[in-house]
Amino acid sequence: MQTQMKNQAGKRRAQLEQLFRERFHRAPERIFSSPGRAEIIGNHTDHNLGRVMVSAISCDILCMVASRNDGVVEIVAEDFRPISFSVRDLSMREREKGRSVALARGVLYYLQQQGYSFGGFSAATHSTIFRGAGVSSSAAFEVLVGEIVNALYLGGRLAPSELARAGQFAENTFFGKPCGLLDQTGIALGGFHMIDFSEGSVERVPAPLGYRMVLTNTGGSHASLTSHYADIRREMGEVAACFGKRYLREVDCKAVFDRLPALRRQVSDRALLRAFHFYEENERVADAAEALKGGDLSRFFACIRQSGESSLGYLQNCYLPGEISQPIVLALKISDRILKDGAFRMQGGGFAGTVLAFCRDGQEESYKREMARIFGADHVFEAQFRDLGTCELRQ
Repeated sequence: MQTQMKNQAGKRRAQLEQLFRERFHRAPERIFSSPGRAEIIGNHTDHNLGRVMVSAISCDILCMVASRNDGVVEIVAEDFRPISFSVRDLSMREREKGRSVALARGVLYYLQQQGYSFGGFSAATHSTIFRGAGVSSSAAFEVLVGEIVNALYLGGRLAPSELARAGQFAENTFFGKPCGLLDQTGIALGGFHMIDFSEGSVERVPAPLGYRMVLTNTGGSHASLTSHYADIRREMGEVAACFGKRYLREVDCKAVFDRLPALRRQVSDRALLRAFHFYEENERVADAAEALKGGDLSRFFACIRQSGESSLGYLQNCYLPGEISQPIVLALKISDRILKDGAFRMQGGGFAGTVLAFCRDGQEESYKREMARIFGADHVFEAQFRDLGTCELRQ
């Protein structure tokens, strides 16, 4: 198996180098990798300074790069529109919103505004991160662009936290999606971590041994879902604003509960339910981390299942309002019927996307077969935990 994986990696590099040479008529100088991520627990808490548990995973964007002296950034991939712009003009373009070029331009604009100077580069990419599968292909690309500049021009002095902030800025401002920092931070850091965005703390926790992660992309595009993601952040903010605060983490849960009659006249019931999801999810993240540190997998998996139930019932991001097509909920029900050990939950932004399952070693194949029978073989894949975040690889 290890020999097969090495052969596949070598073939992938050779094909990417061929693409680079064909497009840029020169040899690449350096190679980078930026992973996908799995949101283990902590659904829609990062944007209100909550706690999350996140892991980098084995799928990635592989990228071959060479610096250039004309200030142009040019990025190509086999199946996507080429990206080309100059670092001498990184101002936002409204017409680019929702496109990959906005992510690249936004990352570099952020770094430029922080006082960093850099030139251009040529890059060819190949991704094994499923687009629209809730494992953060966009964040992997954002952090990758930042790390390329970091390595080529800045002597590697940018910390993972700074790369993550650059990616979040690009996605929020240039791309137009109001994400938090979970995706970018998990990808920049690598490994398996609990992050508290209120305290700014990052703690490595042990991954659950003896279990495999299986991800099922239930289908559906994320392209038209930005307003629904924004509603979650906006509604949590509305509850916080009732107390004169910007973020829910700045408001005590008991204060919300005590003022429920008055709050119901100020905000919707859904906003209040989403607020209670936020508070209880924060506690679950801490509980799950303690369970892993103590080797209590039963308690850890109970937290995962409770998180999924809360996303379905209170956060309400497992299906679109009024929509009778509900593939995430169907995948959750199927998982509940066939997965006898481990845990499962919806992960990521929601409304369309992915169910994450932890399967005991030896049981993952039967689970994958059943999910593939229903959702298609191309939509079910196994992922390993990855220690490396976005980084330069040895040639």
